[in-house]
Amino acid sequence: MNLPQHVYHLAEAANWPSIEKHGLLPAAELIARAGLSGADRERLERSQRPEPMLLPDGVEIRDQRPMPASALQSCLVGLDPADWYALVNVRVFFWLDPARLNRQRAAYGSRPQVVLTLDTVGLVADYGDRAAVSPINSGNARRRPARRGAATFVPYTEWVRSGWASEAVALGIRERRRSHPPTELTVMGAIPNAMQYVTAISRLAAGERFRES
Repeated sequence: MNLPQHVYHLAEAANWPSIEKHGLLPAAELIARAGLSGADRERLERSQRPEPMLLPDGVEIRDQRPMPASALQSCLVGLDPADWYALVNVRVFFWLDPARLNRQRAAYGSRPQVVLTLDTVGLVADYGDRAAVSPINSGNARRRPARRGAATFVPYTEWVRSGWASEAVALGIRERRRSHPPTELTVMGAIPNAMQYVTAISRLAAGERFRES
């Protein structure tokens, strides 16, 4: 059970100064760093963001348009939509497949983006205890969404040991083949030294697609 040599993180170009200074941070930590608290923080972390949100410190957090609460209601196991939003917002996400990254990039149209290519071995060596893999695009709940819950994020060490068995048991679904590749790698919490693992930085102009070098 191996991950590819590289994983990819797509970010708003406007957030590049924050990434250089603080590393990669999940939405929940970006919200906290911007000084939001109480009801404002609760709303951003536990409800859908239908549009991108510019935080008071100038950092932007993504919209969650493909995750309406009504769609999540139909596919969640053991969680309500607020729980799912909170679960997603404490994680940093990486694509394993450039084609999937480009589908996400297309959703942002004219907004300039930055793609970080990271060394998987180094990242997992240091953050494996907080890493998990997902067999689905956890940020999309449209078009016959797959069942999901906390067990969708299979701890990396568990995945290496037993594949997708824990997901199947917890969600009551057929176990995926061990050969089924992860769609996402996630790390819970901040990765302050993220630049240490970066092997390439690709700046994408309006509408430009990512191409591996």
